[in-house]
Amino acid sequence: MPRSAALPDVPRWARLAATGAALSNVPSALWRVAVAAGVPVGLARSEYATMHVPGRGTLFLILLSLVSELFALLALGLVRPWGETWPRRLPFLGGRRVPVALATTLATAGTVATTVYGVLFVYTAFHAEMDATWWGTLLIDVTYAPLILWGPLLGVATYHYHRRRTAGSPRPGSNSRARRIQSVS
Repeated sequence: MPRSAALPDVPRWARLAATGAALSNVPSALWRVAVAAGVPVGLARSEYATMHVPGRGTLFLILLSLVSELFALLALGLVRPWGETWPRRLPFLGGRRVPVALATTLATAGTVATTVYGVLFVYTAFHAEMDATWWGTLLIDVTYAPLILWGPLLGVATYHYHRRRTAGSPRPGSNSRARRIQSVS
C-alpha cells in the first residue's frame, strides 16, 4: 500500500473528519495570501496599513498561512500510515512507531486551540468594525467560517485515532500474560 493511502481499518467518517480538518484552513489561508499579494478583497487602504501590507505584514500573512496549513495537514496523519510509523527519511525516528500518547496529546491540544480560535472568530466577526465594503466583509466571513469546523473535526479524528491505536493494548490492571497465552493458543 502506498504511504499516502489511508489505512484499511479507518472508517470513511474518520477519513472525512481528518480531511475536513486539513482543508478547513485553506480558504482563510488563500484570503491572507491574496491580501499579501495586493489582490483587492474589499478592504479599505486603512486596513492594509493596519496589517502593514505592503511591508512586514506581507511576510507575516504568508508565513501564517503556511504554518497554519502545515498544522492543519497534520490531521491527515491520524488516518495515514505516517501517523503510525515515522517516515523513514526522518533521522533517528524513521521507521519507528509514533507513540500514541504523543500523537493524541498534541492532537487534543490542537483540537482545544482550534476550537477556541473558532469560537473567538465567531465572536469577533459579530463585534469587529472593519473598514471594508459589504462584499469584502462577506468574503472574510465566508473564507474564515470553515475554521469553526477545524477543532471539532480534528477532535473526531483524534478520538478515532486513539481508539484504533489502543484497541489491542492491554489495559492497566489487566493480565497481559494471560492475553498473550490466549492469543498464541
